[in-house]
Amino acid sequence: MIRVVVADDQALIRAGFRSLIESEPDLEVVGEAGTGRAVLDLARAARPDVVLMDIRMPDGDGLWATEQIAADPALASVHVVIVTTFELDEYVARALKAGASGFLVKDTEPVDLLRAVRVAVAGEALLSPGVTKRLLEQVAAGRAPVDSSRLDVLTEREREVLRQVGRGLTNQEIGAELFLSPLTAKTHVSRIMTKLAARDRVQLVVIAYETGLVP
Repeated sequence: MIRVVVADDQALIRAGFRSLIESEPDLEVVGEAGTGRAVLDLARAARPDVVLMDIRMPDGDGLWATEQIAADPALASVHVVIVTTFELDEYVARALKAGASGFLVKDTEPVDLLRAVRVAVAGEALLSPGVTKRLLEQVAAGRAPVDSSRLDVLTEREREVLRQVGRGLTNQEIGAELFLSPLTAKTHVSRIMTKLAARDRVQLVVIAYETGLVP
């Protein structure tokens, strides 16, 4: 059973998400929160698999709560999926860098919201259609290039796999591109995450862009 916390300052939205999630046999809502501080406390108490996190909340917003969850080793298994009203929210890029496992807008189709929960638990990520490229441009914009020497720990094959992750390819697509089995591609991705101390696939995408591996 995948355990979910819903964080939003609007009770009606929380109720809608709860109803949707609990309609699925493999998902359950283990708590709701209306402020950033409340969701952080709830994450520490309930240890959910996924937090559906709004950004604009009082008393420590969702961005702050995401950073706190990502920075707490005890919450390493908690995956945050940002769910916000605005596709180009100025804080989304920072949230992804902080450790969020995905980004959706609130008019996302219900099936995509449910998929995002399951995908986050699997260590991958789901971004709203059409948003990925713009978000990554925000991540890379206005910064001095990160020293690509951080990739020196990777083998040549791992660098190529990371490049494909940065392009947004799934493990199956990476396997087809590089003539690997999906399982071998998944193993490479897992090793890369370990070597680069990345929480999940989203952070690998960010690293691929920041280091110039993906232009």
